[in-house]
Amino acid sequence: MPEFEELLQEAAHRVQYVLRLYVTGATDRSTRAITNTRWICEHYLKGRYDLRVVDIYQQPLLAKTYQIIAAPTLVKSEPLPPKRLVGDFSDRERLVAGLGIPREREDGRRNT
Repeated sequence: MPEFEELLQEAAHRVQYVLRLYVTGATDRSTRAITNTRWICEHYLKGRYDLRVVDIYQQPLLAKTYQIIAAPTLVKSEPLPPKRLVGDFSDRERLVAGLGIPREREDGRRNT
């Protein structure tokens, strides 16, 4: 059985994440959301993510199309299931858990 568990763990580390972060200009909340989301991507998903930041002031049609009604909003479209995280992005641990990212970081250390 350990072989099966190792295969599952390897597969989890190959999964590509597709993320869209919707923000409102250069506010403190937007800056914090961008900084913490990028940090998480680099420490937990290095080389396995596509993160796009969308300023809904500059691209309001995208916000309307994807029904973004609050910012910041982080949308994970892949891997399934899709998820939306809205609000305060200061707690990295909650973001990692909310995105369903495995607890071990890419550098091999456990998430603390």
